[in-house]
Amino acid sequence: MENASRFEVSPVFCRKGRTPLFCSALLPLLVLSMLWGCNKPEPGGAQTAEQPVNVVVTTVKTQDVPIVFEFIAQVESSREVNIQARVSGFLEKRVYTEGAVVQEGETLFLMDQKPFKAQLVQAEAALARQQAAYEVARRNLARVKPLAAADALSQKDLDDATGQYQSTAAAVEQAKATVEQARLDLSYTVITSPVTGITGSADQAEGTYLSFNNSQLTTVTVLSPIYVNFSVSENDWLRSRDQIAKGRLIQPEGEAYTAEIILADGSLYPHTGRLTFADPSFNPETGTFLIRATFDNPDGQLHPNQYVRIRLKGAIRPNAVLVPQRAVQQSSKGHFVWIQGKDDRAETRPVLVGEWHGDQWVISEGLHPGDRVIVDGMLALRPGALLKVNHPIDQEGTEKPAVDHNDPPESGR
Repeated sequence: MENASRFEVSPVFCRKGRTPLFCSALLPLLVLSMLWGCNKPEPGGAQTAEQPVNVVVTTVKTQDVPIVFEFIAQVESSREVNIQARVSGFLEKRVYTEGAVVQEGETLFLMDQKPFKAQLVQAEAALARQQAAYEVARRNLARVKPLAAADALSQKDLDDATGQYQSTAAAVEQAKATVEQARLDLSYTVITSPVTGITGSADQAEGTYLSFNNSQLTTVTVLSPIYVNFSVSENDWLRSRDQIAKGRLIQPEGEAYTAEIILADGSLYPHTGRLTFADPSFNPETGTFLIRATFDNPDGQLHPNQYVRIRLKGAIRPNAVLVPQRAVQQSSKGHFVWIQGKDDRAETRPVLVGEWHGDQWVISEGLHPGDRVIVDGMLALRPGALLKVNHPIDQEGTEKPAVDHNDPPESGR
């Protein structure tokens, strides 16, 4: 500082061509520079103390966790029946209301019955004629047999009488079949529903002549029971098989999963279902495995082609590791968590995540019982940062007394 006080401006700085104003402005800057150099701390001097980062941690524990599988599904009718005309004729009347629920056996359409009634009368008259011929042949054979036995008539007469009897008997059976067919055709003019369900629109107008080419009249869709179909990808299916084989996933006894439906508004469908069908082969176009669940639908709340979410309950993941969802971070290399490491320093730990359980995440790999995972305060963290743990919580979310790991232990502990 003594040298600084004696500092004089060198003639080099105020050589010819530079004004006294320039020299007077430069001088204070040089003095301040010298003063700063005198006050610079010596190497190895006192450093500012590291400030710990306040965080909240949870201690990792294992527990058996019920697993819920959720899929996008589509509703399908258990039976969708096409209502068709079975005989040709004029459509006389539509009896049902389009879109209404009909009961099994309820009439839907009426066809013109007059020509079918006339055919039945003709068939019955033909049957009566054949029955009369049959009766004559039967009596004739009854007279011929004793005469032929007494050699009063030839064998040819007996054969002719027998043949006539058998022919008329066959004609009677044929006439009976014709009558029965005529009765069936007449009954087909009253078209009824074979099932209980909801009706579709009428495909043919009243007065239309129905034939083989335009026999489709409407459809009746069964609403209860109803199917809910969903698909499982090949990767998910293989992953589940592997976890079951390794004991990481326990299925319900007999694979009797309980199925629930979540509707579009988020409400829970009031009836539970059961798995009733699994396609024995994969779909080569989508790479998925079709599974079907069956539900009761007494109120008709579910409709065919409706999209819903289905949940399957009953499986258990034994000794699972759970952490709050907010504790799991993601980077370009995958998921990771911050943990309280050695000497209360922050460390990152890569993890493999599984399914969600409430507001927690199942960790498949990367964490072990006893690990202390940071759940709050991660924004200010960097690897190796000193931690101050405030209000640690357990996995059930219960707050515990605060513990400052940076303070020395009290005497007597």
